[in-house]
This record gives sequence, C-alpha cells and structure tokens, in this order.
Amino acid sequence: MSKNLSGRSRCIIENVAPEIDGGKFPIKRTIGEKVVVEADIFADGHDVISAVVKFRNEKNPGWTDAPMKFFEDDRWRGEFAVTELGNYFYTVEAWINRFQSWRADLKKKLDADQNVFVELLVGADIMEEAAARAAGADADTLRDWAKELRGKKFAAARALDKALAGLMNRHAGRKLASVYEKELRVVVDRELARFGAWYELFPRSFGGFHGCVKQLPRLAKMGFDVLYLPPIHPIGKSFRKGKNNSVKCKPGEPGSPWAIGSGEGGHKAIHPELGTLKDFQHLIAKAREHKIEIALDIAFQCAPDHPYVREHPQWFRKRPDGTIQYAENPPKKYQDIVPFDFECDDWENLWRELKSVFEFWISHGIKIFRVDNPHTKTFGFWEWCIGELKAGNPELIFLSEAFTRPKPMYRLAKLGFTQSYNYFPWRNSKDELESYLISLTQTDVAEFFRPNLWPNTPDILTQFLQMDGPAAFSIRLALAATLGASYGIYGPAFELCENTPREQGSEEYLNSEKYEIKHWNLSAPHSLDALITRVNGIRRDNPALQSNRNLIFHHTDNPELIAYTKSTDDKSNTVLVVVNLNPHYKHSGWIDLPLDELELDRQKTFQMHDLLTDARYLWRGSHNYIELNPAFSSAHIFRLRRHVRTEHDFDYFM
Repeated sequence: MSKNLSGRSRCIIENVAPEIDGGKFPIKRTIGEKVVVEADIFADGHDVISAVVKFRNEKNPGWTDAPMKFFEDDRWRGEFAVTELGNYFYTVEAWINRFQSWRADLKKKLDADQNVFVELLVGADIMEEAAARAAGADADTLRDWAKELRGKKFAAARALDKALAGLMNRHAGRKLASVYEKELRVVVDRELARFGAWYELFPRSFGGFHGCVKQLPRLAKMGFDVLYLPPIHPIGKSFRKGKNNSVKCKPGEPGSPWAIGSGEGGHKAIHPELGTLKDFQHLIAKAREHKIEIALDIAFQCAPDHPYVREHPQWFRKRPDGTIQYAENPPKKYQDIVPFDFECDDWENLWRELKSVFEFWISHGIKIFRVDNPHTKTFGFWEWCIGELKAGNPELIFLSEAFTRPKPMYRLAKLGFTQSYNYFPWRNSKDELESYLISLTQTDVAEFFRPNLWPNTPDILTQFLQMDGPAAFSIRLALAATLGASYGIYGPAFELCENTPREQGSEEYLNSEKYEIKHWNLSAPHSLDALITRVNGIRRDNPALQSNRNLIFHHTDNPELIAYTKSTDDKSNTVLVVVNLNPHYKHSGWIDLPLDELELDRQKTFQMHDLLTDARYLWRGSHNYIELNPAFSSAHIFRLRRHVRTEHDFDYFM
C-alpha cells in the first residue's frame, strides 16, 4: 500500500512491479538497459490522476521523475534507463491532478453549452497556485493565463490549449501526493554480465600460463569474451584421486584441481607447475589486449593437507573418531576434499578469511569469478560476502555453479550472484526447451536470474551429446548461443566433439581432464572451431541476440523444429532461429510468424538472410516452409531484412 499519513492523500498505489519478494531483493540490469515499472493506481471519484516513477542513483540523493501512463484497468507504466554501475533506487508517486480534472470537467460543460463562468475562475486560481511554484518565464505566462481567465472577453475554449496543459503539468502541485512505501533497488552491472561467450580450459593441459597466452589469439579470433580457468592452486597429495576418479593415485598423476591446497600453499597460491604469480598477471594483461577477460574458479573446499586444515582445524567438521569429514554427494565420494563448516564457533573469522580470498585475486586483476557449488555453503555468507565485495567493486561478476533445485538456485541469484548455471544441458525436446526458457525470460525470474547456458562442462557430458555425434554438438551450440545472451563451452572437449562417457549411464567423461593432463589436437579436421567462430560473429553483429528478455517462440507444425525470434526494441534488428532438434534425420515443416508483432507488411515480401550459410530467401505472409538436414546444417540463423523502396523506386532489403 502507499503512504497515506494525513488521510487526505487519495491515490492508492498497489502491486508495483518489478518487486522481488516484497522488495527484499533487488532486480538486475546492465548499463544502458531500461527498467519498466508498473503499478495499480486509482482513487475515489472521477478526478484525473497523474503518476511518476521516481528514481535515483545511489550517489545522488535527489530523485528524477519519469512519467507513468495509464494503459489498462487502473494499471500504469513508466520507465527509466540506468547509466552507471552500482545501485539505483525507484518508487512510485501519484496525485490528483487538479488542473487536468478541472480541464476534463470544463470540456464536458463546454460540449454541453453550459455556462462556465465560475469554472473559469476556479481555473484561474489553479493557475495562480502553479505560478507560485514556477519561476521566470513560466511563472509570468501562468499569471497571464490566470488574468485572461478572469477577463470578461476570454474565449473559454482557449482553456483547453495544449501549450497551457504542458505548462501546468510541469508545475503540477503534489501537496497531497501518495508515495509507495518502499524504495526498490536495482543492481546495475556491466554489459558482460548480460552478454558474453565463455571458453573453459585447463591450463595444465596447455603448458601452464605461458601456454594459455599462446591460445589467446585463437580464442579472440573465435569470438570469446571470457577465458575461464578451473582452480589454479596447489593440489593436495593426501587421498589424491587418480585417472577416472580412481581412489588409488599412481605416481605422476596430477590429481583434481578442485582438491585445493598442499604444503605449497592454499587458495591464495598458484600451482608451481602452472607458473608464478607474475606469469598469471602477464596472462591477464595479454588477455586484456585481446579483449578477453580471465575468469577464475573459486572453490571453498580443501584438500586434507591444505594449510587451513592444520592451522584452523576449528573450521572443519569432525566425526566421532576425531577425523575430519570429507565431502560426499552420495553415491559420489570426494575423499580428496574436506568442506568448511560454516556453522562453526569461529565462523566470523572463517567468513572474513574466505572473503579475503576474493580480495586477494581482485587485487591481482581478476574481476570475474566462477564459484563452485555455492548452494552447499551458507546463503547468509554469500549475501554478506558478495555485498561487501561489490560495494567497492561494482564491476565484479560472479557465476554461480549451483546445479540444484530451483528455489535454492534462485535464492543465490537474489543474494548477489550475477549469472547462474541452469538446467539447459538437460532440456532437449521442443516442449522442454520452450517451457524452460519462457520460465527464465518471460516471468519475474528474469528480473533477478541471468542464465548462462552451457551445453557441456567437465562434469557434464549429457546423454544427448553422448549418443549423437557432431550434429548433436552443432544443435546444442546453436541453441545455447542464440537462446541465451550468455553462454559457454568446456572448450577443447566441445570443439572436438568428445562424447565417450566413463561408463554407461554416467555423465562423466572417460579419461576426464579433471584427473589427468590432456593433449588436445585442436587442429583436427572434425573440429567445430569454424562453426563456433561463425556463431560468435553473428552474436556480436546482431544486437537482438545480446538480450534474454526479447525471446519469443513461434509455432511450427513439426515437433522436431523449434523456432524463435529476438528483436531490438525498435525492430531494426530481428533474428529468427530455426533448429532441427534431431541430429540424425532431415526435418521440414511450416513456421507461423506474427507479422504485426514483427512490424511486417502482409502485402510485401521480406528477405530471410541465413547468416550461417549466406543464403537468402524471399518470404511472404506469416506461413513459410522450413527444411533442415543435419548432414549439412542443423540450424538456420536468419537476419530478417525488410522490403524498402526509395524515392527513386529502387527496391532493396535492409
């Protein structure tokens, strides 16, 4: 409900949106995006209401107004753009507009040929009050109007002048305005929080940081924005896992990078075989030259020989026999990892130390963190830690790797995680993909949850990818890169279509890179690097693909064909994607496009330019034919080009 302290503020403000959990959590935007605010606004009687969205940046105590407009059933809408990193605040204000109410009644009486002498005097009083609020030329003009209204020769119809209405709206009185009781918050991130392509590789398989530097030109050419590295810290020797997650480690086997810490150091140290801190900073600098950012994995867990275990045993949970409990996710056992006890008696020192891990890497140039399994750590820690870190570093990006139930996953996003892994890898059918992506992009979830779509990770080799070869990888690439503004791949394995599981029914890779050093032949003839490069180029060239909230699915008469568009607000860039979801067989069908929504003339042809193949097709009307053969291409990514005729009768498509 709105504030109504005096009882004389007549406007009611209800159901403000967006508002997450009663305003407890902020919504998310990136620089340049709009915040569209709606509210139910009404009052007793028939007076005219005016309303605004009030907004401000956290650095500015003063409010700016954006007008709201009535659009249906007492529902009002207004919008504002965010232009700076950090926090914005917004609320809604509404009031009875005495001038507009008077003007509406005056028009009715004039239309009915009634005497309006008294009404003109009332209007003059309203204008004089507005003049007292105005200054300079506006005040003089309003006084002149008031004087005219009191004059005997005044033509009453002149009171309906549009210029007068505009002037009065600028100086409307809000003495008895109602203000929504909450100031709602927007967290504003940089563009990379909304749009970007991620590539994951294990530095040890490329010769350490120096080898990663050599990969940068290739990754830049392929169009990747973020190079994500699994943990780069020393790896524990106690209970080290061997090849294929064997509990017996053979001499020379490197262990899992997620078993962090040894006598060589912990979370603030670098594995000596990868290089030095200076080498790592060199990688960060060289990546920046290629317009690539380095993302670092933060996994808050320890190998049994991590210095924390020896120096701070109180931070870990002990079993009755005095041993420290290792991590488990039945039936999986992680004998090489022990989890922190976030509820321990020394929790405050533990929390401060873990926050300092982020601060250490931030001080050395890292601005993006992929956080391992945050749903297994206390939610309160993340709210405090991310809030503290972003208060001084609003450019930070945190990717949540929480493959868990929807509510914990969403809670982490509300608490501060910038982006989130999600269920996309396991959504394969048309119905599954449409219902899931609609839930992420067309509901309140879109206000706080930014999905980052990954078709594979070092932990996830889905059944779809296992069974169906290179065409399956092409399908998942097209979907991830166009359904989502942010997407990523576990790079070498995806490029080379690695699809052999450890055993039947498993999503673990056979000979997983998590437990051994791999030697990838990235120049192999079956590599998908050319397709990935093409797709990333299309994403960069088409602003429509750089957002999630503009996703619209379209009807096809074949369940193996999924079709959707994304458009910029002004429709200057519209992309239609059609994907054959079957990697084995050619499929065809008819697609229905909403011509009015796409602002297409029903009588004119329009061109569909396939950006993957450069082929061009002329379509007319809403019903058009599609055919895709996975032996050649599993997807169309069309740029819609509209028919244009110049003043010299020269036709072209743009």
